[in-house]
Amino acid sequence: MTYIVNQNCIKCKLMDCVEVCPVDCFYEGDNMLAIKPDECIDCGVCEPECPINAIQPDTDQGTDDWVKINTKYSSLWPNITKKRTEDVPQDQEKWRDVKEKLKYLSEKPGKGD
Repeated sequence: MTYIVNQNCIKCKLMDCVEVCPVDCFYEGDNMLAIKPDECIDCGVCEPECPINAIQPDTDQGTDDWVKINTKYSSLWPNITKKRTEDVPQDQEKWRDVKEKLKYLSEKPGKGD
């Protein structure tokens, strides 16, 4: 089992989860984060830290595509180990309840550490 970041993170990218990860398995894209499945130790400390429920176990129903997305982008984007408030999208609150956000996923990398 591993954890994944789902579409709730797109255009929100709050980064609370990054601070608590003991193995630094988060990777930063332009408008969301990804977890590298091969690095995640399944500890689960990140899941309750996310205020928008963007982190879930890969054993949950409907996560297969998100495992693939996390795997792909965590190999392309830079690693992130620290929360940065200046990179949280200014309009993130209006995106919190938007459904079907995959079409807004930016493939561009974030800054990383």
